[in-house]
Amino acid sequence: MTLIPPLAVPRSDAVVRWKAAAVLDVLTSRRVVLLSGARQCGKTTLAKSLHPSAEVIYRTLDDVALMAAAQADPHGFVLHGSELMVIDEVQRVPALLQAVKKDVDDNPAPGRFLLTGSANIQSAPQVLESLAGRVSHQRLRPFAVGEMAGVAPVFMDRVLREDWAGLNSSFATVPGADRWAGGAFSGKDTVLKLAMRGAYPEVQPLPEKSVRRWHMDYLTALMARDLRDIAQIRRKDSMNKLLEVLAAWSCKLMDVSAIGAQLALSRPTLESYINALEALYLVERVRPWSNTDYARVGRQDKLVLTDTGLTASLLRWQFDRVRLDADQSGKLIEGFVYAQLAAQLDAQDEPGALTHYRDREQREIDFVLETHDGATLGIEVKAGSAVSADSFKHLAWFRQRMVSPNDRFVGLVLYTGDQVLRFGEHLWAVPMHVLWSA
Repeated sequence: MTLIPPLAVPRSDAVVRWKAAAVLDVLTSRRVVLLSGARQCGKTTLAKSLHPSAEVIYRTLDDVALMAAAQADPHGFVLHGSELMVIDEVQRVPALLQAVKKDVDDNPAPGRFLLTGSANIQSAPQVLESLAGRVSHQRLRPFAVGEMAGVAPVFMDRVLREDWAGLNSSFATVPGADRWAGGAFSGKDTVLKLAMRGAYPEVQPLPEKSVRRWHMDYLTALMARDLRDIAQIRRKDSMNKLLEVLAAWSCKLMDVSAIGAQLALSRPTLESYINALEALYLVERVRPWSNTDYARVGRQDKLVLTDTGLTASLLRWQFDRVRLDADQSGKLIEGFVYAQLAAQLDAQDEPGALTHYRDREQREIDFVLETHDGATLGIEVKAGSAVSADSFKHLAWFRQRMVSPNDRFVGLVLYTGDQVLRFGEHLWAVPMHVLWSA
């Protein structure tokens, strides 16, 4: 099965983003839409593509003159007629939120403002206005593989229907693989290549030797400029070291004391630094599944770097070594799967919850995905191409002990083999490319 022909990497403005329809929809009913996500994830391109007409006023606060005007006269800056006003990088002038609030209170028509932000603006200490009741928050992530392949976000629907038609085949060509992967690879190699490149639009057409340089330049720019918009970070060297430590910690349970032991930072300072990286959408916490009164369920968050390309670049990993190192390949592929699942979930009309499970008996499920209508997906990630009944023991236990008999549950082991295999009722080993299959 060929998912797409072997093409050059699609341009970022040629990729149909899964969030586009949702943003257009909420603009018809809400006065303000805040589209947030990491810098360079495609927010500006998406915002400009939604209404390609003269009926949109576009202003970016990356423009020094425009930022100065916004700071000098916030209310005058947002004054406009009936058009949609797009304000890019709104976190750079937090005072604009109060001005936006007054404008939409005076004129409550829907579709007044589309704001974009490369930082979680609510985390900035100088932000006093939440726009509660007036704003719809929309998260944009870097490219999902499914977006680059031009397919809809149908993973969850497919799993719940247990419909595996067309999946029993070798890993198909992925977008741009002919340019940067050097030809056909096994399933594991393909996923590792995708993971090590990462998901940022600008990195997709680069030659492999330039990828790490782009990632490091990207982080340098964030540390030099965006970080000061949201936090008072005095020790940039400590923040850079913390990023490396968190990359090594990615996909592990959060342990601030153990992380801090590697750095000369107090616990309050360390927590404030981690919070700043979360606000920049570089780091996320996967909450523990807690829909139970079972006393032995763990309560620790799992820490994840949001882009596996950044993880690999920070740790200076090389493909030839990673593919032979079980720990490195396992970490990278689990983080890659998390990014695909999070993008699939964000694309749903009614997103559910993405959590993880671990208890004191060391039973662990990498991801537990709950849909808005009460269905539960248990997902184990396996970097190898072989799978056995032992791979399902925690999923089977979870279904028996933690899920009501009347609730829908499907357990998956996502692996890098080629075959869909059944290991019991609603228990399946499924090739990882189901995440970007039509």
